Amino acid sequence: MSFNIALLPGDGIGPEVTSATTRVIDLVAQKFNVEIEYNTFEIGGNCYENHGTPLIEETLDGCYKSDAVFLGAVGGPNWESLPHHLKPEAALLKLREKLGLFANIRPAKIFKPMLNNSSIKKEVLDGTDFIVLRELTGGIYFGQPRGIDESKGWNTMVYSKEEVERITHKAFEMAMRRKKVLTSIDKANVLEVSQFWREIVVEISKQYPEVKLNHMYVDNAAMQLVRDPKQFDVILTSNIFGDIISDISGMITGSLGMLPSASIGEKYSLYEPIHGSAPDIAGKNKANPIAAILSAAMMFENSFDMLKASQIIEKGVANTLEQGWRTQDIANENDKVVNTEEMTNKIIENMEEIFSSEAIGMFLL
Repeated sequence: MSFNIALLPGDGIGPEVTSATTRVIDLVAQKFNVEIEYNTFEIGGNCYENHGTPLIEETLDGCYKSDAVFLGAVGGPNWESLPHHLKPEAALLKLREKLGLFANIRPAKIFKPMLNNSSIKKEVLDGTDFIVLRELTGGIYFGQPRGIDESKGWNTMVYSKEEVERITHKAFEMAMRRKKVLTSIDKANVLEVSQFWREIVVEISKQYPEVKLNHMYVDNAAMQLVRDPKQFDVILTSNIFGDIISDISGMITGSLGMLPSASIGEKYSLYEPIHGSAPDIAGKNKANPIAAILSAAMMFENSFDMLKASQIIEKGVANTLEQGWRTQDIANENDKVVNTEEMTNKIIENMEEIFSSEAIGMFLL
């Protein structure tokens, strides 16, 4: 069995967390007798510096030919003054559009050793495990017309029936595999596009009678996420609301450096940590690789159909945290602070122990 992974290291700390992640992928490939082929392509600000555009055709072609795409990070202050279509972030939006990545999956699961890292009380957080499913190719980020002049700026939030239906079906299917509770987040009290969204979700819910469907306005949902996150299992929402809600999840895990993500389409898939490019620590070996490594775990599960490999990666991360190892961004007073390379080494060491111990049996049943 072999897989082709398109690597898009990008800007800032992107290359560092990508390098850490490929080390973990290589270990899994070795243990499961899987052949991995990497092809590296440019994207983002550095791509703009070399080619005058943040996304080139060579990168797109490489993604089209891959079994999965792994993205490090894009963006940085050097490119903030560029027109919208030339910003590094525009490359990511275009990539999602071209690959048809309509569903963004962002899990928010609290590791017990991280309970004290959030400002939220640990008794509120303990046991939290939910997924934000964000529609990714429609809504206000892609709606037309859009623009800005000296007197006003304008954007358009629009959704088609097909766009809402396909993300809603995926949400219900996901809920069926979990606790069978789905919360659809919208702003139907003031936005017609949200009213349209809610009507379609209600209609499709009839096909999934086992799933309990809840509706929640986005402002209330933001509050509920920090008040009682355990009430959520699968969250379904639109592009802009999902962008905000999933970042709020960083409060739960203690750091955006802990949050992985997957963007899924009918044919292609892309995996990335949701943290930014962190240019202030780029090249200093200080980046937290955990979100990127957990994104690779999602890759093994969703694109390669290797659930056991995904579980071992996650367990390796959990054991490392349990032992008190931390990068600076998630460290408390008594933690053992390590750099990017050392944290990756510790995770790999713990994964090696899982592979070599009797515990591997629980994963290989």
